[in-house]
Amino acid sequence: MNDFAAAVGPETIIFPVLNGMRHIDILTKQFGEHAVIGGVCLVAAEIDHQGRIVQLADFQRLVYGERNGEITPRLKALDATLQGAGFDTRLSPEIMQAMWEKWVQLASLGAITCLMRGTIGEIVAAPGGAELAIDVLNESAAVATACGQKPSEKVLSRHAAAMTAPGSLLTSSMYRDLRKVAPVEADHILGDFIERGSAHGVATPLLKAAFVNLRVYQDRLPKD
Repeated sequence: MNDFAAAVGPETIIFPVLNGMRHIDILTKQFGEHAVIGGVCLVAAEIDHQGRIVQLADFQRLVYGERNGEITPRLKALDATLQGAGFDTRLSPEIMQAMWEKWVQLASLGAITCLMRGTIGEIVAAPGGAELAIDVLNESAAVATACGQKPSEKVLSRHAAAMTAPGSLLTSSMYRDLRKVAPVEADHILGDFIERGSAHGVATPLLKAAFVNLRVYQDRLPKD
């Protein structure tokens, strides 16, 4: 932020596509509410052992919008600019909902795969595994709902189906990072999520177990 701060003027749009919400708080504190729009990047990718970015699935989408839901001229201009760039784009009047629904999915999938150290298929194959996955999803949905961003039933149904599919090879990016003995987004994806739920009195024992587990792992990594 310090590097690009000098380039931010009254008409600048800051378009972040990071996961979670902490970055929105930090950016708006420094640059004001007007400068920062909401954004979601939907892509499955990882860095291989040669340092190359490998796309794991064929979807690639950017979603963006004003955080207050308005369809403004500047967002229409941004939308026009991004058309035909080689990936799917969508201007959304409900970008905060989209951001929270992605966060629910990331927190749930990350928590269950990292805590159980396995793919969804492996978790579901264990007695009680599917039920545990649904319990984690319900905790995440309760946090979002308490924060005023209740996930739609359609989205929750889709997440539930994905997290209980027999034989599924689905994992989370945090689990893949963990398998590589690389840093994970424990604080950004789970820690902040849990804190926001706790502020509204939402109990999240399974998410907390996953978070503590990942912090123990993270704190063991070499500090350099």
